[in-house]
Amino acid sequence: MSGGVPPYVRLANEIAAQFAHRSPEDAATMIANHLTATWDPRMKQALITYAESGATDLSPAAALAARNLQGTL
Repeated sequence: MSGGVPPYVRLANEIAAQFAHRSPEDAATMIANHLTATWDPRMKQALITYAESGATDLSPAAALAARNLQGTL
């Protein structure tokens, strides 16, 4: 990965786009539920760490979902 967006960020943003019609809080809950059910724990941890780093390329709902995942691993 040389300088590009990590795959888990791209995926999280794509999932978030599916819930764009929801409020950010509802979307984040649904995204977090989806990630909990389908993503490997390493991917979830990578997303959490990335969001905690202050990255700006996560959609707001995906970033909130990452915060919602904290403590669930």
